[in-house]
Amino acid sequence: MLTGLHMAIVDGDIPFRDHLAKMLTDLGYTVHCADTGAQVPELLHSAAPEILFLGAGLDAQELLPKIRFAAPGCKVIVLADGDDVSAVHRAWELGAFDYLCKPLDVDALAIRLREIAALPVEEEREKLAFEIMIPIQHYTCVQASCTIREGIEQLKRASENFVSLGLMMEVGHRAVLVFDGEEMVGVLTMRNLIQAIRPGYITAPSGLPPRSMRHSPVFWAGVFTSQVKELEAKCVAEIMNPRPPVVHCRANLMQVAQLLCEENRRRVVVEQDGKAIGVIREQELFAQISRQLLG
Repeated sequence: MLTGLHMAIVDGDIPFRDHLAKMLTDLGYTVHCADTGAQVPELLHSAAPEILFLGAGLDAQELLPKIRFAAPGCKVIVLADGDDVSAVHRAWELGAFDYLCKPLDVDALAIRLREIAALPVEEEREKLAFEIMIPIQHYTCVQASCTIREGIEQLKRASENFVSLGLMMEVGHRAVLVFDGEEMVGVLTMRNLIQAIRPGYITAPSGLPPRSMRHSPVFWAGVFTSQVKELEAKCVAEIMNPRPPVVHCRANLMQVAQLLCEENRRRVVVEQDGKAIGVIREQELFAQISRQLLG
């Protein structure tokens, strides 16, 4: 058996986790443990495990995409309760390598780990949409009926916060998602606000003022301020962009790239079972391009 492999266990069931850690240690593996999903990014960075055991009580839908992005070579084994078949299927769809049902038998565990260790090293496969998306819960959201003031408050907060997904650290988003109840109906961006303050006689197809007026300091003086004040009487739905195009969570990256270009949009919504679960922006595709070219 190949010993010395690094294993990680993330499970809030401390007695079970400690028991599994002892089993793995006795089998000759180096074991690292964590209690919560929030510790996963640091665990992947510090321990670089070849295999990670993920507790059944943790949010696989949120954690698996992060793990697959940050550590593509790490094989995730979901620790499933015996009767939770639906959770196992969902984890499989999200990229889990295997699952084991509690309680674990040491001999069966040893056999399975030997099989995994003996697998040939494969070239890294191309990622799928759900593996590079920003989970919906990491996005700031507003209701379509909110006032522009409320929308600006949320947009300002989103743009000033640092976003850490355990995958990359970046300045916050330049857009907020707009919902009508539970349904995503659009996106509010900084560009929407800038477009909204332009007077109607400028934006109307046949309403452009004479060139001399457009370049007159007298004509433009105070227009910006007065137009900003008029925004207060509007709601988010009046100025937002329509809902971004949609891709399935298992769409490949070329599908995402084609949709962004074809629709001339900056982001797409990722759906699973008809529900929005994340967003992919231009930045996520750029990260994949730079990662492949620069290493």
